[in-house]
Amino acid sequence: MISTRIARPVRIVAVAAAFAGAFAASALAQDNGKENGKGRADAPRGRQAVIKVSGEGRAATAPDMAILQLSVVRAAKTAREALDANNKAMTEVLAALRQAGIADRDLQTSGFSINPQYHYPPSDDGGSRPPELVGYQVVNGVTVRVRDLSRLGEVIDSSVSLGVNQAGGIEFTNDKPDAVITEARKAAVADAIGKARVLAEAAGVSLGRLIELAEQEPRPEPPVPFARMAKEAAADQVPIATGESAYNVTVNVTFAIDQ
Repeated sequence: MISTRIARPVRIVAVAAAFAGAFAASALAQDNGKENGKGRADAPRGRQAVIKVSGEGRAATAPDMAILQLSVVRAAKTAREALDANNKAMTEVLAALRQAGIADRDLQTSGFSINPQYHYPPSDDGGSRPPELVGYQVVNGVTVRVRDLSRLGEVIDSSVSLGVNQAGGIEFTNDKPDAVITEARKAAVADAIGKARVLAEAAGVSLGRLIELAEQEPRPEPPVPFARMAKEAAADQVPIATGESAYNVTVNVTFAIDQ
């Protein structure tokens, strides 16, 4: 009985000692591996030192196309009368635009609506009275691309004379701006490289290889009119200042650092 009670604790202690020895041996092997540069394959590595910069480039050119937003608005007591009047005026406007050299591909209907018109009579007792239907308004809008800017004033003048009585704006742009955007891209990359070199020199390191180069979507600037009006416009036409079209490109660049 005495020998049995003593043997059990001895066996337990022996097993515990064996586990402790195995754990210590494993820890020692890991420490030795780290010292020898032979750590585990999944051990975390140090982050690579990099320089991140952004560069901006701008290039400008004279516009070669204008985009007009023109509308014919007509009102009458009935929707039929308002529509007929609007159709007549818009037909004449489109015919004049084609005669001025505007191709069919540069004419596009941009909006059409028929809206009832109401009169809201005042109330003597301060309350509200029901509105009275007084007529209808028809709006027909067209987008016009003018590729010959020397005739832009003539196009606007004839359109208004034939029935256009609402204009949504004018935009100067370029039909094919690829060459100008390419120049802006080159300027943006050069700007980014220059910034990265300055930062590397200030930090006392050497600029390494290019890791990443990304471009944001090029964006055109609003046109800046010249101080003087276009000489092409005749005295009885709308004076036009075409200005210049500018395009901006932004790039984000990441370089490695050579220590």
